[in-house]
Amino acid sequence: MGWFGKLTFGSLGLFLGGPLGAMAGAALGHILLDKREAHFQPTGYNMDYQSLERAEETQATYFVSLFSILGKLAKIDNVVTGDEIALVQNFIDKMHADEREKQFAKKIFNESKNSSYAIEDFAGQFYRVVGQQPALVLSFFDLLFQLTAADGKLHPSEEEALLKIKDIFKISDRQFDDLKGAYFRELDRYYKLLNCTPESSDQKIRSNYKKLVKDFHPDTIVSKGLPEEFLDFATNRFREIQEAYEKIKQERKF
Repeated sequence: MGWFGKLTFGSLGLFLGGPLGAMAGAALGHILLDKREAHFQPTGYNMDYQSLERAEETQATYFVSLFSILGKLAKIDNVVTGDEIALVQNFIDKMHADEREKQFAKKIFNESKNSSYAIEDFAGQFYRVVGQQPALVLSFFDLLFQLTAADGKLHPSEEEALLKIKDIFKISDRQFDDLKGAYFRELDRYYKLLNCTPESSDQKIRSNYKKLVKDFHPDTIVSKGLPEEFLDFATNRFREIQEAYEKIKQERKF
């Protein structure tokens, strides 16, 4: 990432300005403190932040925006889960970047979680720079859905935040629903089969599952002398209930 070498150590925050610049400046400040500036600062770079090319500006904005918004989104339900941290770490591991750039991404993520800026502040600044590239905006939005899906359920506060970002990014309702469906529709159906919601406790899910398995078990249906047509329905529902429970167990890891 050529932009990182050009603009680190104070100038990136000045170049970006606004909420994203604040996050970049704070993250870089911690890196310098952690690494001892004398041993960390590169040499030979032009420190004039006006020298950034348009493509590099887009790359820098995308990078800082992504980890700033991911941080706010992970904390928005007041609990940053291990699955969410693992997903962000996976994003970072897959970047074509050196170690200092990966550390920069982690610092932005951590700084943004407790920052005074709202998630809309970051999203608005991102869109002002990248909004003319709708495919890039949509791919960015897809990454946000990946984070919310990391723990297998869409928390109401997460969905509310995504809807706000959708409006800022000028993403259509259909595009939003398609993305939501790609990550959650199947799970929603599984929860409904067990008469539960993503907010239900593990204990509630287990309890409902045991009751439904008993109610729809073929032996139970036969013992009640119900018509053969209902037996076929019950057998299919019994399989669906088992599948739903296994999928939810897998997602929740219980």
